[in-house]
Amino acid sequence: MNNPPHLFTRSTEAFFYNLKPLPLQQMLDYDFICRKAKPSLAGIIHPGRKGFHKAFFGSKEIILPIYSTLQDATTKHPVADVLINFASFRSAYSSSKEALESPTINTVVIVAEGLPERQAKELIALARQKNKWIIGPATVGGIIAGQFRIGHAGGLMENILKAKLYRPGSVGLVSKSGGMMNELFNIIARTTDGINEGIAIGGDAYPGSTLLDHLRRYEANPDIKLLVALSELGGKDEYEIIKAKREGKLTKPLVILVSGTSASIFPWEVQFGHAGAKAGKEEESAEAKNKALREAGIIVPDSFEELEKTIKKTFLSLNLPAKEEINPPGMPLDYNEAVAQGLVRKQTQFTTTISSDIGEEPTYGTIPMSEIIEQNYSVGEVIALLWFKKKLPTYFTKFLELSILLCADHGPAVSGAHNAIVAARAGKDVISALCSGLLTIGPRFGGAIDDAARYFHEAGDKKQDPTNFVEEMKKKGLLIPGIGHRIKSKRNPDKRVELLKQFSQKNFPKTTYLNYALEVEKITLQKAENLILNVDGCIGVLFVDALVSSGKFANEEIKEILEIGYMNGLFALARSIGLIGHILDQKRLNEPLYRQPMEDILYQL
Repeated sequence: MNNPPHLFTRSTEAFFYNLKPLPLQQMLDYDFICRKAKPSLAGIIHPGRKGFHKAFFGSKEIILPIYSTLQDATTKHPVADVLINFASFRSAYSSSKEALESPTINTVVIVAEGLPERQAKELIALARQKNKWIIGPATVGGIIAGQFRIGHAGGLMENILKAKLYRPGSVGLVSKSGGMMNELFNIIARTTDGINEGIAIGGDAYPGSTLLDHLRRYEANPDIKLLVALSELGGKDEYEIIKAKREGKLTKPLVILVSGTSASIFPWEVQFGHAGAKAGKEEESAEAKNKALREAGIIVPDSFEELEKTIKKTFLSLNLPAKEEINPPGMPLDYNEAVAQGLVRKQTQFTTTISSDIGEEPTYGTIPMSEIIEQNYSVGEVIALLWFKKKLPTYFTKFLELSILLCADHGPAVSGAHNAIVAARAGKDVISALCSGLLTIGPRFGGAIDDAARYFHEAGDKKQDPTNFVEEMKKKGLLIPGIGHRIKSKRNPDKRVELLKQFSQKNFPKTTYLNYALEVEKITLQKAENLILNVDGCIGVLFVDALVSSGKFANEEIKEILEIGYMNGLFALARSIGLIGHILDQKRLNEPLYRQPMEDILYQL
């Protein structure tokens, strides 16, 4: 394993595995009091979930992206090289292994306790093979003063401020115990110019990185002048430290205390709190290790009570210049704490990512309204900004506009127009009547566009034989969405479909899914002349062609767009034009309340 002086810096970006709001917020609060320009967290990885998590950076509310997979997260944030793994012991192994195998992750922090030793050994071997670092398992992490904090390390903000962990000192600390590390932060703040870096390696028998691993890093760090380590009975790590000291690999003053000397008063083997804190042999006892460390010239206090004095004496002997003190910014209080004082930070209730009206002028996405007007943005280009959050190729936006034109109206007899007309004649206002019509949009009216896009996208991607596709749908008892028309047929083609095909063949880079749908149409036409690719189906498959051929969308994004139902939205937008026309027409004609003719009803009692 290499020994870089810095695993973490002020610009380190990390992923947080498993959504844990408290340690997430503690890390962000630490970033804030260190006056960092941006948070150290690039995002959250939470299997089976994606979206975002709202948190605070000082008094400002921010959103952190949530990714369902590590691969997705690393693709979006290739600079982030740390995984802080808060997974349970049941899933810590698989998630840590995946991180170690990821080319962009260099350090994995494993918080989980109870990780099986076999799994820990496998992860350690993999880390060494990949020349990467593990901190933990069973660790609270650590703090690089003024630069980076891992989760809960350092305790409450009150302790962070008291121990002056918001600015770097000259002491490098490594401890097996996370709780005792926090206590040592305070001891070192009282006796020296403060912590430069403090790491808790965890108390398991097989830690991913050892005391010596971190001491050698501190040795290579020119800003660290004094080394401090807290160990415990069990294991033989201290003898490796003695060897490194004798070989001249550790030259800086080193203060170590091995705790657990009280174990000698018991007539049986004692298991302390940590899995590795038990001495199976005499040489693994705290007394034997402390004695061997002293004999190697390492500074070892007689007891924990003497540790503070020993650190102070050793530090003073270095005659280092005083560190410049820094006043951290005031930390905003959370809501419950601030209510009594009248100081409140309130979470927002809505989140928007498509537009803003809080600046000098409204924007669609990031485009100011003045630019949209001056550059003559079309309706299709505005839809691209507000629906897709990006600029799209001209053929794509023109296709959206063409779809709106072709779907604007289909006469008064269809369900949406019928309902809108009935509501208008009942005296309802324009908006109420429009809603009445729009509420009929679904699987049988308009929804075929979405279903056609989904089914043909899936079949086309699988390169499924068109005949097999038709037979498979038949076996499932499903009508093929986008195929069939009550009036139009092979002999009486739908002009709208012909216009769409002509437009796409002239303007689209590729029409892969349209071509596939037309192959399906050849098979369905053998069964009946009216089983043609209808306008819904043609719009649906061309929408998929537009998405894929634009090069603007990843495959997962395309699946999400189709699942959300963008085409239902486009159909609703288009048909609203016609529905409003019918509503205004009925009101203009002053048509009376509509009553269904009795001859249109079969009364069967």
